Amino acid sequence: MPSKVNASKPSVRERLLAAADELFYQEGVQSVGIERIVQKAGVAKASLYNLFGSKEQLVEAYLDARHADTREQVERALTRFRTPRERLLGVFDAQGQLFTEPDFNGCAHMTASAEALPGSPVEDATDRYRLWVRALFTDLAREAGATDPEELARQLHLLYDGAGVSARMDRDPSAATTARTAAAALFDAAPKNGTAANPGQ
Repeated sequence: MPSKVNASKPSVRERLLAAADELFYQEGVQSVGIERIVQKAGVAKASLYNLFGSKEQLVEAYLDARHADTREQVERALTRFRTPRERLLGVFDAQGQLFTEPDFNGCAHMTASAEALPGSPVEDATDRYRLWVRALFTDLAREAGATDPEELARQLHLLYDGAGVSARMDRDPSAATTARTAAAALFDAAPKNGTAANPGQ
C-alpha cells in the first residue's frame, strides 16, 4: 500500500509547475516571484533552479503546459464534429468551453507576451502557441475547401483573439458564440474549391 501512495505523489517538477500555473495565471508572470512559487510548491529554491535553470525557463514550461492542455481540449472537442465546416467552426465551441471554466482569466500567452523580452524563452513559448493556432485554422480551412486557406485563417485568428479579449475584459463567456457566428459568415462567403463551396459541407 505505501508504494501506491508514493507512486501517485506529484513529483517536485509537477508541484512546481502546478504552483506556477496557479500563481502566474491569476497574477501575471512578473508580479510573482520565485519565493512564492517554491513556498506554494513546498520545495527548496535549489530544486527549482536545478530543474528549470531560471524563472524565465519556468515561465516557458508553464506556458508550454498551458499550450498542451489547450491543444488537447480543442482536439478532443473537434472529434464531435463530422464535416470540415463544422470542425472549422468547432474551434470556437472549444474556445467557449475554456471561457466557462471557473478560473478563466484570459489567454495566458497573450498576458505573458506583453511582459516578455524580445528573443526570450517566454517569447519563444508565446510564438509557438500563436503558430499552432494559425496552423490549426489554416489546416481546417484547407480541409473545408477554402481557395486561400492562409487568408481565411488569418481572419479567423483575429476573431479568435477578439473573443478571448472580450471574454476576459467584458466578462462575457458568450463572446465565443458571437465569434463563431462571424466565422460562419466569413467561411460561407469565402471562395471554395469544388464541392466544398456548399456551406453545408
